[in-house]
Amino acid sequence: MKVRNSLRALKLQPGAQIVRRRGRTFVINKRNPRLKARQG
Repeated sequence: MKVRNSLRALKLQPGAQIVRRRGRTFVINKRNPRLKARQG
């Protein structure tokens, strides 16, 4: 998982979902599990 300033590129990938947990924003991708990221 990467910690990134901007999740814009990752959220445009096919299959990406944006999830907010505990005040942090996560991108999870079931289709391509390498594309996980956290912001905040």
